[in-house]
Amino acid sequence: MSYRLGVDVGGTFTDLLLINEESGTTHTAKVPSTPEDSSIGVLNGIARICDESGINPAQVHRVMHGTTVATNAVLTGRGARVGLVTTAGYEHTLQVARSFCPGGLGGWVSFVKKPLLAPLELTIGASERIGADGKVVTELDEQQLRADLESLRARGGIEALTICFINAYINGEHERRAARIAGEIFGEVPISISSDVVPEMQEYERTETTVVNSYVRPEVAKYVHNLQQSLAEQLGPETQLSILRSDGGLASGRAASDSPVNLLMSGPAGGVAGAMYFCSRAGFNDILTFDMGGTSTDVALIQNGRARVRRETFVGDVKVRAPSVDVRTVGAGGGSIAFVPELTRALRVGPESAGAVPGPACYMKGGEEPTVCDANVVLGYLPSDVQLGGAMEINRDAAVAAVQKTADAMGIELEDAAEGIIKVVNEAMFGALRLVSVEQGYDPRDFALVGFGGAGPLHANALGILTDAWPVIVPPGPGVLCAYGDATTQVRDEATRTYITMAEDISTEQLLQDLLELQSRAGESLVADGIATDEHEVTFQADLRYAGQAFQITVEFTEDELRERGIARLTDEFDAEHEQLFTFKLGDGHEILMIRAVVKARARALAELTMGQAGTSLDDCKLHDTRFYYEGSYHDAIIYDRNKLHEGLEVPGPAIVSEMDSTTVVLPGHRARVDAVGNLLIEPAA
Repeated sequence: MSYRLGVDVGGTFTDLLLINEESGTTHTAKVPSTPEDSSIGVLNGIARICDESGINPAQVHRVMHGTTVATNAVLTGRGARVGLVTTAGYEHTLQVARSFCPGGLGGWVSFVKKPLLAPLELTIGASERIGADGKVVTELDEQQLRADLESLRARGGIEALTICFINAYINGEHERRAARIAGEIFGEVPISISSDVVPEMQEYERTETTVVNSYVRPEVAKYVHNLQQSLAEQLGPETQLSILRSDGGLASGRAASDSPVNLLMSGPAGGVAGAMYFCSRAGFNDILTFDMGGTSTDVALIQNGRARVRRETFVGDVKVRAPSVDVRTVGAGGGSIAFVPELTRALRVGPESAGAVPGPACYMKGGEEPTVCDANVVLGYLPSDVQLGGAMEINRDAAVAAVQKTADAMGIELEDAAEGIIKVVNEAMFGALRLVSVEQGYDPRDFALVGFGGAGPLHANALGILTDAWPVIVPPGPGVLCAYGDATTQVRDEATRTYITMAEDISTEQLLQDLLELQSRAGESLVADGIATDEHEVTFQADLRYAGQAFQITVEFTEDELRERGIARLTDEFDAEHEQLFTFKLGDGHEILMIRAVVKARARALAELTMGQAGTSLDDCKLHDTRFYYEGSYHDAIIYDRNKLHEGLEVPGPAIVSEMDSTTVVLPGHRARVDAVGNLLIEPAA
């Protein structure tokens, strides 16, 4: 018997999902996150899930993990002390940047630039030059470089080194020679070169991305190494660890340690992957997702079964050239704190969160401020006899005491204050959903809405009303769906080449030849991790723009599609996407900026999940009666056990569907039915 384990570390909880690869049986667990060292929470969760399921840890052969280690290193400024080697004369690349200040014109007055991740005092220039055509203009002065590197090392404290030369994206030979010399001088200090990390044009973006890779590399490598050792001790030496990438694919522990810049949005990508896994099996290929956790909510748009992927990743005010699922984040989570400013007396919720420590007041871990979670408890959406994570009890009296502060500050009744908190946070999430739909030219009514995360199903029905996106889908195990996404996605890597060619000047045969070369390069990483070439799945991408534009759009296609339709396959899709986003298209003057090959390991089939037991009536699924507050009055409701619900059953609202990792609210005037995959589909009652 073989099992795979998905692990997702959130701001409040660490979620785990154990899947039997032969039967599809799943076991879930939630444990408090440990912000001081997230690996502690991971190992605590593994111990709990194996103990509660009665499964021998030696049977767990694969661990897939979504992590925020790289993200937190950037956000908190706890990364490595980075040295930078550039082409002489370009030492100020990071300082010059793009002359952009957050906040528009007002930003020029108030914006204070944060310290650079590679400070100028640790930056040196090498005598060398590669031309824009890739030819050597000035040979690398190795003797002078060696002396400068010795001087740099003598300054002390350098924990990672970055090498980024002008035009190295087209010819990285000088970077590789410089890296060999630096390796002799700096010993075990990790060295990142831009021609390996991001071989793409635009010097600032390439430099910043490679520096960020160096900045987070020691901490990520240490985390992955320690976790691998602990997993070997706890589960066995044959256990394979994979880390979720920002673009929704998996990287081996080795690849994650070498290129951690690809992990900056690892956590949110897991939820999108999990939502796609269940929705595609139920026939829903156009979906909006919102993942509401304890600290924030992540939203995304999936069209035709594919998540939108950006070629840039943002973490705080740091922007890197690395692919990531197009996820937008808003500071609205179950732990978001509600407050009433004295000046305006207007209710505000978030972005400050109670997090894992001390947590919402109802957790009884020291929190006293009113949170969204406390408001849900007061309203009865989260009954006080429901245990979070199967083990953590919630205290209604503590929640009432916290929310009463808000009610007193506004001079209104307790329930009205609690409902106000819920409505404010719902509007914040609705605004985020508009960012990925309406502002991108999409009508939310053309999509289904998928709610997950520990708090998502509590708010899913209400978000469906705001967006008018139906059905509202709550997948199985919504509170651990990110872990499900981690456990069901594929190992992935890619290779990129700067092209800068007009579409009419390139033949289909030449483009295909160049793409196949990239396919070979991208596949090398998978082969190094023991994945044979006959197990690779390949797609191609091209970044196009109209000549003279300052931005590009990525088009995805297969080898067969290119052979069948030629270059028109790329230009026609670009025109359609451009018209979708900007309401017009030109139809000619297409310029291909970048081409890339994306290689994935072929997915291993999993047995389908079986929900409930056929023949069970709705009354058999009833736990007990309850009531909750909605739109100014209380409504009698019934709490149902989701583990007993099966295909064909319909749950009329008002109702609450309870499971170990989350709670789903079905509002009055709505109904929820169970589909063949186990999803709850909430729709307005006929």
